[in-house]
Amino acid sequence: MSFVAQLWLPILVSAVLVFVLSAASHMALPWRRNEWNRITEFDALQAALRGVKPGLHAFPASPDPKQQMTKEWMDRWAKGPSGWLTLAPPGPIDMRRNMALSLLVFLAVAFLEAYVAFHALGPAPRPRAVFRIVGTVGFMTFGVASVFDSIWYHRPWRAYVSDVIDALLFGLVMAGVFAWLWP
Repeated sequence: MSFVAQLWLPILVSAVLVFVLSAASHMALPWRRNEWNRITEFDALQAALRGVKPGLHAFPASPDPKQQMTKEWMDRWAKGPSGWLTLAPPGPIDMRRNMALSLLVFLAVAFLEAYVAFHALGPAPRPRAVFRIVGTVGFMTFGVASVFDSIWYHRPWRAYVSDVIDALLFGLVMAGVFAWLWP
């Protein structure tokens, strides 16, 4: 864990900067606009879903998962509408909780970036090497995982492209901070 003693400053600074950039990406930058469609006729939908526990749900779904791939259920799926829902618990959105958890994730990513870079580069690496390793690992971390939501759950590819733009920016910011503040 000696890398933490040496790299605590780039870990902290890069996580905070990526946190701020992430907030800006979701609130102000153009590639996230119109990412979500709106269901404006929500009264009937909310009434139909009231009482369903929060979590991940697929519909139409067989009560017995073993029967889900039978012709009957595949026909129901094809007829539509069909899909996946994420239901949140009732109550207001807790932005403080969500933002705190996001910052913790960015800190964890920065910690792992430091671990990889420290062990991959050895003592006294050149800033360019630090930038290359941290930038690559950062881009991979933020840009690869969400592709499966587009492959399996039909999340629009445009949303994934927004994730890739964010990943590139996040990776570049982390790379720049680590290259700048590397001891």
